[in-house]
Amino acid sequence: MKKIISTSNAPAPIGPYNQAVFAGETLYISGQIPLNPKTGELVSGDIAAETKMVMQNLKAILTEAGLTFENVIKSSIFLSDMNSFAAVNEIYGTYFDEQTAPARETVEVANLPKFVNVEISMIAIK
Repeated sequence: MKKIISTSNAPAPIGPYNQAVFAGETLYISGQIPLNPKTGELVSGDIAAETKMVMQNLKAILTEAGLTFENVIKSSIFLSDMNSFAAVNEIYGTYFDEQTAPARETVEVANLPKFVNVEISMIAIK
């Protein structure tokens, strides 16, 4: 059985998908981009600010699901430029305890939705 998770504190989907879906005890969070849910505007121009907005969107979805970043077991980070890795990693790392951080991959891609510079998806468990 699946349960859809949705919150107005994170951007509404821009396609035929949901912000997150619980399948049993596992939460699958769709990729989040630096879209401000209050204004509908993209945060751009500074990869640190973009990453922070993405992480805040992910936090809002986790909160709606009754979870925290401690529940995250896997993250996928997509970058438009691998030269942004260190700056993204610095912001991302502030949301996790290094000893219990989730598994993760970071990949460079040709393009992302709305041509943003960073997108992150996550898997979490209860």
